[in-house]
Amino acid sequence: MKLIRFFVFLIALTVFAACRNPDPEGSHNINPGGYTGANKDLHHTANNSEHTDATGHGNAADTAHNLQEVPRPQNIADMMAQRGDQDQAAPTLRFIEPTDGATVNNSIVKVKLALAGDLKGYKPMKDMATGMGNHIHVILDNQPYEAFYNLDSEFELRNVSDGEHTLRVFPSRPWHESYKNSGAFQMIRFTVRNGGGDASKPTTTNANQMMSNANASSTPEGKDMPNSTAGAVDKTKPLLTYSRPKGEYKGADAENIMIDFWLLNAKLVGDGGEYQVRYSVDGGEAKMIDKWQPIWLSGWADGKHTIKLELVDKSGNVVENGDYNSTTHEITVTR
Repeated sequence: MKLIRFFVFLIALTVFAACRNPDPEGSHNINPGGYTGANKDLHHTANNSEHTDATGHGNAADTAHNLQEVPRPQNIADMMAQRGDQDQAAPTLRFIEPTDGATVNNSIVKVKLALAGDLKGYKPMKDMATGMGNHIHVILDNQPYEAFYNLDSEFELRNVSDGEHTLRVFPSRPWHESYKNSGAFQMIRFTVRNGGGDASKPTTTNANQMMSNANASSTPEGKDMPNSTAGAVDKTKPLLTYSRPKGEYKGADAENIMIDFWLLNAKLVGDGGEYQVRYSVDGGEAKMIDKWQPIWLSGWADGKHTIKLELVDKSGNVVENGDYNSTTHEITVTR
């Protein structure tokens, strides 16, 4: 009798254990709380295209998790090798028109620049075959930049609203990496008075911007501008100018996307200063840039993304200067 009871006990114990763990192999393959050892978190390694909101923006947590900083892409290194000494150039710019403090009585503001410095062959010009080339980044107030390729002509800012405006310029390479030497960056303020600009006119998007190639036509390069006014920018205080990323990235261009910016009156901690540039993508985890040089990020999901760049002090506070030291722009990625 005792032997029978012992076997019944063993059978009951076996059934109980099976109910507690119906799929022991599955419990090791699915790890909802992250991963241990070599077991991956399947939620975060899923296809990013499945993690978008109703507006097409990537899910912030998934995007931030998959983005990673990578070295300068090989195609950029190849272009640099073909350019001779141009990337060691020190181009400088000077405003001819408008001048600092000028008043313009027209909604079309003509921009004329003079290029000088140790150029080593650097010259803004668009290659008609590739659509690329050295150029100048032209930034009205805190809008995304527009590219200016032919300095022998003028660049037109069209439909500029009445009021005070800030205009920033600096030279750039074909892949939009800025030159960071002294004298490259210039900034002025001007006022449009009774210009007759249409304040109700919508912002011109990258898809239908009214740009023309001055190398092939007498029509000036230019851009219809949104209704935009400047903050109270102080030229003597630290200033961050957002440059890249911008616009739409397709195919191979979407593999590695560059973050680049211009700094005035500020030195980052990695360069012996006390400031940092903080960036975040889609409201995700903020990360720091400690040296004034571009970085490239890979692992982008398809869709629209917001990129925020901020200049912060050693306490992590945004440095105040006309609200320009915290800038957010939107890009579109189509892989």
